[in-house]
Amino acid sequence: MKRHATFLPVFVALFGLGCFSVMDGVMKAASLSVGPYGALFWRNMLGSLFMLPVYLRARRRADARGLPGRDAMKLHWLRSSVAGTMAVLFFYGVVRTPLAESIALTFIAPLIALYLAAVTLGEKVGSRAVAGSVLALGGVVVIAAGKFGGRYDAEAVKGLVALLVSAVLYAWNLVLQRRQAQVAGPEEIAFFQTFLIFLLLGIGAWWLAPLPAPVTWIELAISALLSVGSLMLLGWAYARAEAQVLVPLEYTAFIWAALVGWIGFGEALTLRTLGGVVLIVAGCLIALQRSAPSEMEMV
Repeated sequence: MKRHATFLPVFVALFGLGCFSVMDGVMKAASLSVGPYGALFWRNMLGSLFMLPVYLRARRRADARGLPGRDAMKLHWLRSSVAGTMAVLFFYGVVRTPLAESIALTFIAPLIALYLAAVTLGEKVGSRAVAGSVLALGGVVVIAAGKFGGRYDAEAVKGLVALLVSAVLYAWNLVLQRRQAQVAGPEEIAFFQTFLIFLLLGIGAWWLAPLPAPVTWIELAISALLSVGSLMLLGWAYARAEAQVLVPLEYTAFIWAALVGWIGFGEALTLRTLGGVVLIVAGCLIALQRSAPSEMEMV
């Protein structure tokens, strides 16, 4: 295996995660306007419209006809159900807690996902992957330690609980992402996940999705483009690298969140945050090193 065969998916996944983090900041603004449920419903409607011609073009190139196979559609429905519930809970929490704290809580997901991948995908979790993940989690703890002090009101507590449940669902989503990438292309993944979540959220849209204001439509359109772009990038990366290689990269989302908070919301980067970022990056680098001889012999 050539070295770029591993590092290109890593680079693509990092870029995809960056798009997702910027999207989180835009979606927080939209959620404050129309609520998390409404923001997700309208964003996925726009995302479906954006992705439909891209998906149809990809189908024509592959000379494919009709819907994807039964196994692929089952995975699309399953991941859309998990991701839709996860996203509603996440943005419910985001509008009640600072963005940095919200992202920090989601970092329990990659650790859960590593072991879920071992159970459901048959992947062997190496000692370096575990050690790197633990070190990266330590970086999150360093950053979060200065943010969880003080007293919370009832709404903030609800937000924290929603974020923790969302993080568990996110771990399941990460594993499904790897399985989905093995049976479907990035255009198919992005279109069906966006469209199926739109259909699922349509059940309660009459009551929970008010029409957005013109400015909010712009935020939703930007968010939709970032979302479908990230889905395609991550779908491409997960089709070419194991979950245990890419999952630890989820910790870098905090770096992107810090930048979004600084640029978009005027949040200062503290020494504690910078120290945590160093641990996160170090943990990811350790986790990406493959130690088993059988894995290195083709490099």
